[in-house]
Amino acid sequence: MVKFLLWCVLLILCWPLALAALVLYPLVWLLLLPFRIVGIAVGGVLELVWALVTLPARLLRGLV
Repeated sequence: MVKFLLWCVLLILCWPLALAALVLYPLVWLLLLPFRIVGIAVGGVLELVWALVTLPARLLRGLV
C-alpha cells in the first residue's frame, strides 16, 4: 500500500517519471528473476552442506 501511495505522489509531482517507473518495473523484475533463482539454489546448497557438516555432532548428541 505504501508503494502505491508513493507512486501516486510521484504521479502528481512528476508524471513522466511515474509512467516510466510503471512501464520499467516489470522489465526490471524479469531481469532480476534469474538472480533470485540462483540465490535460492545457492542457499539450499549451503544449507545442505551445513547439515552434512553438523550430522556427526547431531548423531553423537542423540546417543548421549
